[in-house]
Amino acid sequence: MTTMPTQTIKVRLPTHEYPIHIGAGLLAGAADYIAPLLPRPKVAIITDSHIEKQHLPTLLAAFEKAGIKAHCFAVPVGEDSKSFAALQSVCDCLLEWQIERDDMIIALGGGVVGDLTGFAAAILRRGARFMQIPTSLLAQVDSSIGGKTGINVKQGKNLIGAFHQPDLVLIDTDTLNTLSDRHMRAGFAEIVKYGALGAVAQKAPFLDWLEKNGAAVLARETPALTFAITESCRAKAAFVEADEREAGNRALLNLGHTFAHALENLTGYSQALFHGEAVAIGMCMAFDFSHHLGLCSSGEATRLRTILHGAKLPTHIRDITRHITNAAPTPAAMLAAMQQDKKVKGGKLRLILTRGAGDCFIASDIDEAALKAFLAKQYD
Repeated sequence: MTTMPTQTIKVRLPTHEYPIHIGAGLLAGAADYIAPLLPRPKVAIITDSHIEKQHLPTLLAAFEKAGIKAHCFAVPVGEDSKSFAALQSVCDCLLEWQIERDDMIIALGGGVVGDLTGFAAAILRRGARFMQIPTSLLAQVDSSIGGKTGINVKQGKNLIGAFHQPDLVLIDTDTLNTLSDRHMRAGFAEIVKYGALGAVAQKAPFLDWLEKNGAAVLARETPALTFAITESCRAKAAFVEADEREAGNRALLNLGHTFAHALENLTGYSQALFHGEAVAIGMCMAFDFSHHLGLCSSGEATRLRTILHGAKLPTHIRDITRHITNAAPTPAAMLAAMQQDKKVKGGKLRLILTRGAGDCFIASDIDEAALKAFLAKQYD
């Protein structure tokens, strides 16, 4: 494999600054990055039962060599762990271990572990320090950065949570070697999102680069994969720096997510639909609805769908119904689930719509009749 130098991106906020380190083999050297941040040689690690077997031993060996005591707790794999029950279990462990505000709580895993651990850190002793070591592509390019933490409830995804920024994000690209192809594709959807939003890489549209190099990213070719992760992190950091608490344009990062979260809710947050797969469908729906409203050309919607379809991602509700044992989500159920979206304001649904790649915007005046008509067409 080609060795790439470690990349570092800084997230600079008015009251907080932290680095994102991206490179191969960083997990084995994690203590070098973490030890300088510790007031005492003690950390807490929250992971899941899958990562516990695959990557936790490497991290524990690094801490043992550095003389750092590590307490560990593993939650079950899957979205079910983003729950009040799992949150209580994590908090109970942290308190039993006498983790203090200035100690470091480490999230080692994918987006579920990161969101759950971050929320536990946000509420432990009214705010404790934590860091992210994301091990899935989706978490590396999106959820580990920006301080969004939370859990799911029956009403919807991530509806209970807090903004709580990490002190460090450590991205070891080698952890992706154990990731399934399906999880890689799911993470790739979030990378495509940055291209659709107009991110620029090497002074050219990132989406153009992804059209040419997407296959290399999914094949885990080191130069392409590292570049895609780095540019995605750079794009995410820029949005977070400009709007830390999503009062404005950071909401653009939710492109396709209102549709996606509704689909996840209506499919029971099951393995039938990964988050990134739902985002792929949701982005296509956002572009299709924009075309339905006359905002963008059919060519723009087709281009996005072609990129995602080329990555073997679902791009339409029809693509997932065969994986769902219950009846497919109805238009009425979709709309009801979308009304629980966090961007709803004054009872009004807001969506991220587009005039084309690089020209997305927050639409606050959604015509409900037009949306209902559009949703009905998704089942033709």
